[in-house]
Amino acid sequence: MDKYNVLLIGGGGREHSIAWKLGQSEKIGKLYSAPGNPGTAQFGENVSLDVQKFEEIADFVDDKNVELVIIGPEAPLVAGLADFLEEKDIPVFGPKKAAAMLEGSKEFAKEFMMRHNIPTADFAVFSSTDYDDALKFIQTKDTYPIVLKADGLAAGKGVFICDNEEEVKQRLLYIKKDSSLAEAAQRLVVEEFLEGEEASVFVISDGHTSHIIHNAQDHKRIGEGDTGLNTGGMGAYSPAPLLTHDLLERVKKEIIEPTITGMQLEEKAYFGILYVGLMITKDGPKVVEYNCRLGDPECQAILPSLENDLLELIIAATEQRLDEKSIQLDNQYRCCVVLASEGYPGKYEKGKKITGLNDTDDKAFIFHAGTTENAGDIYTNGGRVLNVVGSGNTLEEAIEHTYANVEKINFDGCYYRKDIGAKGLKRIQN
Repeated sequence: MDKYNVLLIGGGGREHSIAWKLGQSEKIGKLYSAPGNPGTAQFGENVSLDVQKFEEIADFVDDKNVELVIIGPEAPLVAGLADFLEEKDIPVFGPKKAAAMLEGSKEFAKEFMMRHNIPTADFAVFSSTDYDDALKFIQTKDTYPIVLKADGLAAGKGVFICDNEEEVKQRLLYIKKDSSLAEAAQRLVVEEFLEGEEASVFVISDGHTSHIIHNAQDHKRIGEGDTGLNTGGMGAYSPAPLLTHDLLERVKKEIIEPTITGMQLEEKAYFGILYVGLMITKDGPKVVEYNCRLGDPECQAILPSLENDLLELIIAATEQRLDEKSIQLDNQYRCCVVLASEGYPGKYEKGKKITGLNDTDDKAFIFHAGTTENAGDIYTNGGRVLNVVGSGNTLEEAIEHTYANVEKINFDGCYYRKDIGAKGLKRIQN
């Protein structure tokens, strides 16, 4: 059997879970993670590569006889890393720059959906010099809540739901003044607020054939009851009871197939993982956003349910053989809770020693996100620090299993939401 040396780009919780899943493959040779984290180091070698320097990555691939590059995060995809590697005849899993614009530009994504009759919210677009016009537009509409979205990549922190005019003014001022949003918010999308419940569907595509891998429900807001600022994600559970079989079939026919076909027709064939963020409204499913990669933390909740060999699936996609494959899932529920640093998504401190990692039970998954190792001890090194994933035959069992293990882990300033999965439980109980 051929073994594949693989370079995995990224260093968060998503990449730890991908490395864990790749490590189960009989086809895996040597796994390198760039930059990786203490979690990915359990399954291969972390390497200090600058993922912004494409030539450096290509040289490493050549030097280490890497046969496949898997790109985890959105930034290198939107920057064109897949294009660069493909031009050098290096097999790569992830969409090219033109296709990654589905995530890289909300304006592009919205206009694409309009062109291909894919259901989504009504919208208008303004440049950063036209924020006064944006305010006037919103005042004329006089319909709340209303959604403000930075056009570009903002690590999940560029979306604001405003309940009134005063909040709109505050958020517009915040976007103007926040240097971290300056580039992403050069264009601003003002969007109709969709009433309903959110869910996410994950698709693998080889540009022609696509399969739904699984679905989940993320929890973006920092506070319980979905309050406070948006984050990169505070937890997720899978599958989402909201997404019934019939509804998933509708999502496939009305959203996924038109998206893959539309990208083909526009000569931007979509190859890799497509994340479709949905709002299930009274009128049916509508697209909130696309992501050009696995979600974080949804990835951590769905990969343990995947019975397929992930590396085999990815290789089939790179060789345009996905039509030969079908997705196999176990029947378990999974719940993922993010342990975050105090202050996130604002300012937070790093370097807090983490205890209790060895006290969790062997059926729980602990995926590292923002951590670092020093002399055998693990310390915090980011806003989202760890992902704790529990399993169960029911959603209730999965949630209980997760939180039982969350309570065993501690670091100074550890913060987590205590209501991950509550919406799903409520739906099942009703």
